[in-house]
Amino acid sequence: MVRESAVGDATDQPPAAVGRGAADRLSGEAGSISPVNGSPPQIDATRLRVAIARLSRRLRHHQLAGLTPTQLSALATVEQAGPLRLGDVAAAEGIAPSTLTRIVTALEECGYVKRCAVPGDARASTLAITPRGHEVLERIRQESTAMLAQSLALLGPEQIEVLADALPALEQLAEVDPREARAR
Repeated sequence: MVRESAVGDATDQPPAAVGRGAADRLSGEAGSISPVNGSPPQIDATRLRVAIARLSRRLRHHQLAGLTPTQLSALATVEQAGPLRLGDVAAAEGIAPSTLTRIVTALEECGYVKRCAVPGDARASTLAITPRGHEVLERIRQESTAMLAQSLALLGPEQIEVLADALPALEQLAEVDPREARAR
């Protein structure tokens, strides 16, 4: 999903986190995960959060086809799971129905979505993405991928190898909501 909340910037990284060694990062402070029974050192969760937030912001820092991040997220949700009833889009995005109404109006005006009547229920409608909506999402994805590829080209071979090895774990982190995992 395209949706991303603002979860950190340069101001929320503790000054002491810059330039510290692995041993200092694993001191048991808030945000750190300490090694267990001689296991390899773990990642400082605060530094990881800040790095991901900065990278995410950089990837979003391009022309969003005139869309806000919330509009873009709703459009991506409709593309992924649509056509959807408006209430289902609001629930998936975690926004109030009145907020969704404004978002849908803006997306309709851009020609990115269309409302479709639900047969047998005059009050209900579903939201479907248009070909133009698909095109804009694909263009944004291509721009973001190209920007990331340019950034990756600045890394050395060892750093690329480390990222390649970490990719499955990062993908898993992106898919798992710890609150849902604990409820199981």
